[in-house]
Amino acid sequence: MRECIVARVPMRHPGDVSEIERLIADGTVAAGEIVAVLGKTEGNGCVNDFTRAYASDMLKLHLGARLGMTPDQVGEKVATIMSGGTEGALSPHFVVIAVRESDPETGDPSTPDSPRLAVGASFTPDLLPEDIGRMAQVRATADAVTRAIRKAGIERPEDVHWVQIKCPLLTTERVNEARARGHETATDETYRSMALSRGASALGVALALGEIAPEMLSDAVIGRDMGLWSERASTSAGIELMRNEVIVLGNGRGWAGNAVIAHDVMRDPIDVAAVRTVLRRLGMEPGDQLTDADSRRVIAVLVKAEPSRDGLIRGHRHIMWDDSDINATRHGRALVGGVVAAAIGHAAIFVSGGAEHQGPDGGGPIAVIARVDS
Repeated sequence: MRECIVARVPMRHPGDVSEIERLIADGTVAAGEIVAVLGKTEGNGCVNDFTRAYASDMLKLHLGARLGMTPDQVGEKVATIMSGGTEGALSPHFVVIAVRESDPETGDPSTPDSPRLAVGASFTPDLLPEDIGRMAQVRATADAVTRAIRKAGIERPEDVHWVQIKCPLLTTERVNEARARGHETATDETYRSMALSRGASALGVALALGEIAPEMLSDAVIGRDMGLWSERASTSAGIELMRNEVIVLGNGRGWAGNAVIAHDVMRDPIDVAAVRTVLRRLGMEPGDQLTDADSRRVIAVLVKAEPSRDGLIRGHRHIMWDDSDINATRHGRALVGGVVAAAIGHAAIFVSGGAEHQGPDGGGPIAVIARVDS
């Protein structure tokens, strides 16, 4: 019997892993049980956001010291998915995901009557710069998602509620390296490469989950045909890696514990009804805002956000794409973070910007992990 343990802890700065150390010290999780860590760091979330790499490196360094491993060895064992950007009221934090195996000496915990939170992690091989934003990345991602589902023991695709992916981006150096080998990359614009990488990764999720038929996919649709999307993909691009790191979260039988996950899709950035739908699926009565008791049941909130490309929200003009001072994805994170925080009752919410092929244009998937009573 396995149990998926999830804990949300604050970070004081991007290199602060003291609260994760506390979780290990007090026995909430053992270092060797950690399979993934999601982090919301306070950088700009763009190409030059080095808070992601800093947080990831510090985490691997500290876990390595406890496990007797090098940081690189930790990186082969633990998926470290850092998402930059805590605009508005969003609070920097980590979500630690661990798997505990029952002790054969003490016996298995009682099997719950209903499915419980299940997790599986997998990685693609390192991608070449010319693979990023193309079908090679889509196919590699789909394979990794399938492996992660198998590791989680989730029997049906519909029982998968969230697929979190960290994917690479292009830098000028990486573009030039590909050209030196006689290859052209999908784009030579580094910021554009983030969108293409996120989009290809999301389409890989959709392919693995059967949301989109294989014949509908090609290089030509990536980042262009926004009518193709997954309702369970969340992808985030970063400079700190060249592979896709995949975490699958769902509900599965054969798992113990008191946590479950549910999801829905926000149709636009102010779709608070979708937030409340997820909470009701978890047995809560959200009202205007969760009660303190229900808010404490919420372990983690995972959301995608992006401004609509037509420049409208329910017929009203927005200027998020026209602001030359603040990137549109930063506006989007702040807006969606505020809407979701108002419903949940706190702002330690993992809002990831850039929702290409992740929910409908201007909207995005949302998932909540919460404790249940029985």
